[in-house]
Amino acid sequence: MLDHLGEIALYFFATVAGIQIIYFLFIFSRVAFYRRKFDLDHTPDGSFSVIICAKDEELNLQKNLPGVLQQRYHQHMKPEYEVIVVNDNSEDDTKYYLRSIEPGYPHYRHIEIKQPAKFIPGKKYPLSIGLKGAQFDNVLLTDADCKPGSTYWLSLMSQGFTNDKEIVLGYGAYHKKPGFLNKIIRYETFFSALQHLSFAMSGMPYMGVGRNLAYKRELFFKHKGFTSHQHIASGDDDLFVNTAANRKNVGVVIDKQAFTYSEPKQNWNSWFRQKTRHMSTGKHYRFGHKFVLGLFSLTHFLFYPAFIVGLFFPPPILWYVLGIFGLKIMVQSIITYAAMRKLDESDLFKFSWLMDIFMVLYYIIFTPALLFKSKNRW
Repeated sequence: MLDHLGEIALYFFATVAGIQIIYFLFIFSRVAFYRRKFDLDHTPDGSFSVIICAKDEELNLQKNLPGVLQQRYHQHMKPEYEVIVVNDNSEDDTKYYLRSIEPGYPHYRHIEIKQPAKFIPGKKYPLSIGLKGAQFDNVLLTDADCKPGSTYWLSLMSQGFTNDKEIVLGYGAYHKKPGFLNKIIRYETFFSALQHLSFAMSGMPYMGVGRNLAYKRELFFKHKGFTSHQHIASGDDDLFVNTAANRKNVGVVIDKQAFTYSEPKQNWNSWFRQKTRHMSTGKHYRFGHKFVLGLFSLTHFLFYPAFIVGLFFPPPILWYVLGIFGLKIMVQSIITYAAMRKLDESDLFKFSWLMDIFMVLYYIIFTPALLFKSKNRW
């Protein structure tokens, strides 16, 4: 009886670990071994509209907007891009700051929204207004609390529009700060990027992040904007990409100077609310995306419990369990380390095993968010 249970436990653990290894070897390795090089002296092929939606973001705009306005993206000695800031009913002094800087930047303008849109929560309405007012077909989106990684951010992201690509995914990182919460936030952000960037390069794009996302304005209107999910507060980035992306029209740009950097949440409650809101959009993804993501999450969740159960059986089952565990950890560690180097998160590697175990708790805490309706807020 014990031998029979041991075989079942071994086969179950081997299956779970095997699925995980397949994901790391054939999907996540795309980010880990990303090799494309970009030209900092690239001559722009087209003009761009950079759009930022802001609501009570005066301080963030003062800190981050100059970095967007001073990008090295020029043709014939003049900027070939515009920056549009959509001020969505701000109650602070955002509008005064936005007006004050207009004389110094001829390629900048702002749009002021004074009436909230009924039945369209979040920033989908102001973003739609920005897209309608954009002068150019190539659009690059970021947030008011995001700072470009360099003055080459726009130039590098523009190089993703090759081979008829209509969507370009970038990496939106968080600033490195002391404390365990900062490491949790950055690891979860890295882990999410590892998944959606790798899946995009594997021909299965399912989301993008609005902190660093570009697409064709024409594509936005072709899919009638956010009409199919305008009642959902979040999803202006991931749900649009999930709707408009296909296996051929998505490009990925991974270069430290093309990243954006945001301020992370300062306390657990704020981060919990943010993640709950983001997770609630997952149930609206296409079925195929939910299946492949769900299979990975399920096997990731089961890996450590199945390993612990396997430890209670005597040799030779115990030796097989330890061998499979070691193989999986080795494959995962190699790919994780290489991917962290690509995304400039190498300092997290020494915590990666602890963070990987933490993800089991993460699934328990946030998976119920898939069952609830997201709140109508930014």
